[in-house]
Amino acid sequence: MHDASQYSPLVHFCKGFVKRTDRRSRCPINFALELFGDSWSLLVVRDLLFAGKRTFAEFADSEERISTNILSARLKSLAKAGIIRRDGRGRTTRYSLTARGVELLPLMLDMIAWSARHDPRTAADPSFVRRLASDRAALLVELEAGVRAAHGVSAER
Repeated sequence: MHDASQYSPLVHFCKGFVKRTDRRSRCPINFALELFGDSWSLLVVRDLLFAGKRTFAEFADSEERISTNILSARLKSLAKAGIIRRDGRGRTTRYSLTARGVELLPLMLDMIAWSARHDPRTAADPSFVRRLASDRAALLVELEAGVRAAHGVSAER
């Protein structure tokens, strides 16, 4: 039996240029999902962005009750991906968003807006959702400035 791919000019052209990576694909959505796409990672980012949480204990105390081993793994993977940074050791450890993490704010706002439209039991504050719908750009500028200040991230030029 013959492998049909051996006759494809594209396969021969790409053979020397395609390198195997640890990513499933080069799709931009896949890239994002592999960095921060699991629910626990997004909830950690949510807590950093909107709830002012900064310590392991504060994250563990979230309503969703993440187990400590999963929380530890997610904090390490988010730090490795450059989304958060870790300062201190032991019980004094505090987590902050990096510039890369702050850039997730628009995505998180879009998730809030989408959920508010489709989840009749959403906990999103109705006035926040109205402002998000009516003046997203100004709200984004305001929130981003506050998040950057809280996390010690300078404004991008």
